[in-house]
Amino acid sequence: MKEVNLKDYTFSGAEHGQIADLRTLDNSDKDRILHAGVDLDHGEGSALFMQMDQSTVHCETRDPGVELLDINVAMKRYDGLPGYAWNNVDRDKDEFTRAVAAKTHGGYFVRTKPGAIIKKPVQSCLFLKADRSGQNVHNIVVVEENSEVHIMTGCSTAHGETHGAHLGITEFYVKKGGKLTFTMIHNWGEGANVRPRTVGVVEEGGVFQNNYVLLSPVGTLQMYPTINLNGRGGIARFNSVIVTPKGSHVDAGNRVIMNAPETRCEIISRTITTGGVNIARGHIAGHAVPCKGHLECKSLILGGGQSLAIPELDATVEGVDLSHEAAVGKIAQDEIEYLMARGMDEAEATSTIVRGFLNVDIMGLEGPLAKSIKNQVAQIDARAF
Repeated sequence: MKEVNLKDYTFSGAEHGQIADLRTLDNSDKDRILHAGVDLDHGEGSALFMQMDQSTVHCETRDPGVELLDINVAMKRYDGLPGYAWNNVDRDKDEFTRAVAAKTHGGYFVRTKPGAIIKKPVQSCLFLKADRSGQNVHNIVVVEENSEVHIMTGCSTAHGETHGAHLGITEFYVKKGGKLTFTMIHNWGEGANVRPRTVGVVEEGGVFQNNYVLLSPVGTLQMYPTINLNGRGGIARFNSVIVTPKGSHVDAGNRVIMNAPETRCEIISRTITTGGVNIARGHIAGHAVPCKGHLECKSLILGGGQSLAIPELDATVEGVDLSHEAAVGKIAQDEIEYLMARGMDEAEATSTIVRGFLNVDIMGLEGPLAKSIKNQVAQIDARAF
């Protein structure tokens, strides 16, 4: 993967003031953000956060069961967030974590109240507007005991040609009996270099579900979120849908470490390469019994490019149950011929198969968000074929 030189970007001077009503943003910006899954005109959520370049411009909580703060405000209010800040992610892991630790522009701190069921999603947008700007973000999410919340994060540049560097640190803490659904949609551009670093911990009976969608070009993306199932009966699920057109280089995967008995995990990845490079990683480790994990990585190559699947299963005790299925290939000709025999032309048949391959129904998303993603899948079909 092409190296990112942080000296090519400006990590100061791209500050913005508060925006009381995000509906007042330019229509072009709102459209880009909409394609990252956040509807600023009509969306309703339990809380709303927006980071623009190097400033938090909006932070609003609408549900008493959830706390939402700018990360820098939270660090001051709670004396550095002991036990949470930089507890999962090593600040010296690489040059990107060190950059965020040295100068954190913003990010969100989300914490639920014990037992609270947050019915509407917490919505956040991480937006790069200024060209050649660098954005250092640190997010911390704490799901207290027996509470539930869905966080929807949309990440985008203002234009497809915007150059920028997004460095994002995210730490998850799911307490006993808690449930966190985390959906992230990326709508970058060919000039964006993206480096998320994410680690989470799930306690006894906790559930973590992660949905990731990338349907637009990106310069380079490198991420490998890790979830540690440290409590008995913990569950982790990852679902990813990724398209890499020409010029995009994506190295993405998911890792689950099962450290406690009766834990379960599932990693499902669907990728399409239409001229770019896609590396799909997956790692499941079983260190306690009983535990069960399944890894499924499938990729289609359409119109050139490179697709590389790297599944890893790691068992250190007798009796763990781990499995994987990986496949890289093209659309089967007999599937195309089957649909053509029923009245479709070849392009229509190919698009239908691609839509089925990129099925997001398994993510459990509902309402406008699910509709928006499906519409984007349909548009990709029209452009690609």
